[in-house]
Amino acid sequence: MAVRLRRKKVSKQINEINMTPLIDLTFILLITFIITMPAMEQGISIKLPQGSTDILPETKSNVVTVDALGEVYLNNRPITMDDLDTTLGNMAAESPDLAVLVRGDERLEYGQIIRVMKILYKHKITRMALVTLAD
Repeated sequence: MAVRLRRKKVSKQINEINMTPLIDLTFILLITFIITMPAMEQGISIKLPQGSTDILPETKSNVVTVDALGEVYLNNRPITMDDLDTTLGNMAAESPDLAVLVRGDERLEYGQIIRVMKILYKHKITRMALVTLAD
């Protein structure tokens, strides 16, 4: 009786990496960042008025936002006008070069922005700007 020797099959080495899953993953991550970045950047959605402006220098500044309903936010956190007064007073005392950007919805009453401006004036915050969209 003849004995047959079984040979083990030699597996082939894979010399190439399958790029399709890596490309798919890259596109998914890219799409995710494209969708989420505008939401993270703006924070509070308001419709800014249009006007001709200069480009602001890249400095660290605090942002006071008043939305169409009259709600006030300091650096994307809700705050009352009394707390805004206290907080900006403390910040101005700590840093005399405090910079504040005021963003107000174009549908907002003019008086709401004036209340914020009075608080800035009260604490002698002179480095401030009203944020608008470019024409």
